[in-house]
Order: sequence, then structure tokens, then C-alpha cells
Amino acid sequence: MPPTHVRRLTRSELRRYSRPLLVPEWQRAGAQERLGDARVLLVGAGGLGCAVAAAVAGAGVGRLRISDHDVIDISNLHRQLLFRSQDVGRAKAAVMAAQVQAINPFVQPEVVPALTPENAAELLSGVTLAIDATDNLAARYALAEAAHAAQVPCVWGAASGTSGMVTVFSGGRRLHDLFPPGGAAADSCDEAGVLGPVPALVGQMMALEALKVLGGVGQTLEGRLWTFDGLSGRVRVIALPPAS
Repeated sequence: MPPTHVRRLTRSELRRYSRPLLVPEWQRAGAQERLGDARVLLVGAGGLGCAVAAAVAGAGVGRLRISDHDVIDISNLHRQLLFRSQDVGRAKAAVMAAQVQAINPFVQPEVVPALTPENAAELLSGVTLAIDATDNLAARYALAEAAHAAQVPCVWGAASGTSGMVTVFSGGRRLHDLFPPGGAAADSCDEAGVLGPVPALVGQMMALEALKVLGGVGQTLEGRLWTFDGLSGRVRVIALPPAS
């Protein structure tokens, strides 16, 4: 749930966020103030994570915990748009944290260890929202279980090849209900390849869902699955079955 106790925006923040504050639904909900008080755990600093981090940082999320174990490879650069050629070999989470601060000094980034079943609950402590932007299946299911147990909503997304999906898990439904462990799973970008704009577009959709959850604005994708086919440009929103 979005924070219930919010502070007033400073003059500098009012200037920075002047354009979203012109959106009537955003302003009426006090969404900008709620966003500034939020603490988000972002798991995954790849193509999806870069798009999410840039968008939520620019939007003014208060604190952003970044969890990723990987280092930047030259093959990442066509889609992981927060990274540059000179960053190759550096830790993704550390570079992302620096870029987040460069985008918006009001955001407080924090690099945390890679999420595992053993530390997932600890990484979620005090978190308002989790965002699953990783392609590591073990981390995905561990985050889903821990977020469900802690009653923390989770924005989930996946992208590979020319297609992607986004949904929001909150309340009873979990990732396990949509994709049971041991069943068919989407290939990672390393296995299936990916066109650069696809994770950027899907990540932006994830960021929009995150803003809606945190700001208390609009109808989120809870209970629905948004799918995108990049070759045809087709978008579908599919109703999900009830939680098991």
C-alpha cells in the first residue's frame, strides 16, 4: 500500500516534478508526495531494470534498493541503457545507483546483495513495493514467496526476443499461480536474444505500474496480464484466473 503519512514537497521538488503535477489524477491523489516517501526494492539491473530505474528515479521515488549480482558486458549495452562502454566489467548495481543519483539527487539509491531464498525477507524489510526485473528464475520465485508472505505488492515483468509481459501481484495471487515452478519458462535474453527497444518498452510499462501502485492512482494490472508483440505491435490484456 502507498505510504499514509506524507511530507510536503520543497520548492526544488515542485520545480522538478512540475509536469507530472499538472496531471489532475496525480495531483488530486497526492501521488508525488507518496512517491517521495516510498521505498522500492528493484531486483534485476538488466534491460528491464535500467528502464524501470531511470523512470522511477526521474519520477521521484524516495529510496531505491538495487539487487543484482552481475557485471556489465559489452553485449548488454544495446538494451541496458544506463550503462556505457567504459562501464564494461563494473558491477551493474553500483553503476545503476550512480546513474540514479545523476538523474535525480532527491532519490536515495542503495546497493544490496543479490536476492536469494535466504535473504529475500531481509531485503524486503521496510519496502513499500518490489519490482521483479530479473531473468533469474530462482530469484523470481524467491522474491514472489517473500513478497507474498510480507504482503508487499510486486510489479513483475519479462521480455525476450520481440515480446514481453507485465502484471502486478498483490494480495492472494502469486507468480506461482501464473507460472508454476518446473513448468515452461521464458528463455532469458542470453538464450533467446532480444531487440533493444523491447525490454525498454516493457520496463517503462513496469515503471508506470509501479507509479500507479505507489501513488494510489488508476487501475493497476493486478489480476490481469499485459502482453506485447513487438513484430505486430499487438497489445493484449488477459484476465488471470483466481489465486489457488
